[in-house]
Amino acid sequence: MAELIADPFRSARLVLLLRQEGVTDDGVLNAMETIDRTAFVDDPALAPLAFEDCTLPIPCGQTIPRPAVTAQLLQALQLKQGKEARVLLIGAGSGYTAGLLAQLASDVFAVERFHSLTEDVRRRIIDLGLSNLAVRCEDGLLGWPERGPYDRILLAGAVEEVPEVLLSQLGKGGLLVAPVAGPSGQAIACMHEDGRRESLPLTYPLPRLVEGRAQAL
Repeated sequence: MAELIADPFRSARLVLLLRQEGVTDDGVLNAMETIDRTAFVDDPALAPLAFEDCTLPIPCGQTIPRPAVTAQLLQALQLKQGKEARVLLIGAGSGYTAGLLAQLASDVFAVERFHSLTEDVRRRIIDLGLSNLAVRCEDGLLGWPERGPYDRILLAGAVEEVPEVLLSQLGKGGLLVAPVAGPSGQAIACMHEDGRRESLPLTYPLPRLVEGRAQAL
């Protein structure tokens, strides 16, 4: 099994940085401190950057976002420690965000449009022993209705409008969190199942989510 616990010194430095960026949720900070981002990149040359607040490239022209941005999105989900929650992640990428969610929720279902990235995430699920995480290759903007409803839905990339089909997969009392692009930039939209809407600042913009399942890679 691959290493799950991160380097204590470097992870503590990362947590300090996250606090400076306004991340105060203990569950999120504990997850960020535990999960080693190094396990989600294949290029050994990138290992020294795993605990830095920077974007890291992965195959298929995709990236792992800055830890500060990921932590802001996770904090917006308002997941309560010790309370079971079913979470849908749109845009699995390397599996890093999914791995963090696996520390915070009882069940995590991730959707990725690239087949090769999906296979990489499946391998990491086994290597890291993340038994409460499942992933499939499909158009993420359609969600994963067969496994719903969900207590939380997280979009790992930006959209101009949140598809209604995703909102329809929220369970009673559910919450959807998404970076939404507007005229003045991106912000975190928090959309509750009962119709309430909130907006939170996002430190750095995220790439847009693309519709459809990738035909190559």
